[in-house]
Amino acid sequence: MNAIRALALIVALLGGSVARAGNPDPDQLLRQAFDNWRGKTSHTTVEMTVHRPDWERTMSMDSWTRGEDDALVRFTAPAKDAGNATLKLGDDMWIFNPRLNQIIKLPASMMAQSWMGSDFSYNDLAKADDVLTEYTHRITSTSQADGHAAYEIEALPKPDAATVWGKQLVTVRDDGVLLSETYFDQDMKPLKQMTTERVDDLGGRPYPVVMTMSKTGDDDRWTRIEFQSGRFDIDLPGALFTRSNLRNPRDFGTGAGH
Repeated sequence: MNAIRALALIVALLGGSVARAGNPDPDQLLRQAFDNWRGKTSHTTVEMTVHRPDWERTMSMDSWTRGEDDALVRFTAPAKDAGNATLKLGDDMWIFNPRLNQIIKLPASMMAQSWMGSDFSYNDLAKADDVLTEYTHRITSTSQADGHAAYEIEALPKPDAATVWGKQLVTVRDDGVLLSETYFDQDMKPLKQMTTERVDDLGGRPYPVVMTMSKTGDDDRWTRIEFQSGRFDIDLPGALFTRSNLRNPRDFGTGAGH
């Protein structure tokens, strides 16, 4: 999602021309990966599996994105989770609980908490774009992945940036596919990693359709997201991304009425 990152998580592909140039620009590589992830707009259906040593559960959701900052995620299954929803507008985020029939604006103190019991936090969703704007980037290594060049990019916070992470390592293929992202704390200790397990066509573009987030050194606690369908660069009404629709979903012809 960004997971949820959702996720979030989600502009047409640049055709890989930047990445295939002799001296690829890490800023452009990251921009290409984010544009491939979400397009100008997107609507995806996703299954999320949360695994723990003594239990496992799977949830289904619909996700819509608009531009770089706006996203709506609504859970559709199982029944006890259906209707729970998250709305992100810029740096602000609200959650809706249908059982309480309440919309709650998340304060900054809650943003580091787990999202729907997963290994993704609300910060992972709300701050997914910070790696583009609040960090400086350099390519640290190049490898091959399924016939493509893959670039590991080190992202370090800018001097005055208020960032959650002390460093991020992001691996991007030359066609804009995000392969992995490792998150380091302020002491440069790796805390968790998101890894692409399968790349396939989604909505006419190469896409990381299966991704797993796990904590470093703990193989028995992880969250996997699997994209079932996706459409990109589609018309989405502005009313979709409102608190009114968060509480009372309407059918805009995009699947928003689930």
